[in-house]
Amino acid sequence: MAEESSAEEYPMEIDEFLTGFQSSVNNVQSVIQTLMSVSKSEHLKLDPLEQAKLDLMSAYTLNSLFWMYLVTQGINPKEHGIKQELERIRTYMNRVKEITDKKKAARLDKDAASRFVRNALWDAEESKAKGDAENPHKAKQRKLN
Repeated sequence: MAEESSAEEYPMEIDEFLTGFQSSVNNVQSVIQTLMSVSKSEHLKLDPLEQAKLDLMSAYTLNSLFWMYLVTQGINPKEHGIKQELERIRTYMNRVKEITDKKKAARLDKDAASRFVRNALWDAEESKAKGDAENPHKAKQRKLN
């Protein structure tokens, strides 16, 4: 009966928003528990790029939680310093992404590229001169008019 009286105190639209908010908080809580379950020794076993990704994700998550807290307190987070902090973290996340993309990018094999270019620029005259030098006994053909 206590639940019925509390449901009557606010409109149903707000109840839907609160249910969604509770679901989001539960999702965030599970993500944070996953982050917190990684021990320091496991963290140090990761390569530096993976460590940076994990640290940035943790920082972004915690700052996003603080953003949500400010909203629940009626404070505009866009006018708070948290906005600049989130932008700074996002900048570093983009840098890490660029580094990761560069590692995945194809590398140029200079020797193969030079062979490719050399063969693509093959000259028929050079080939003919080499052919004549290699086969001196071959008869020359003349065009008759």
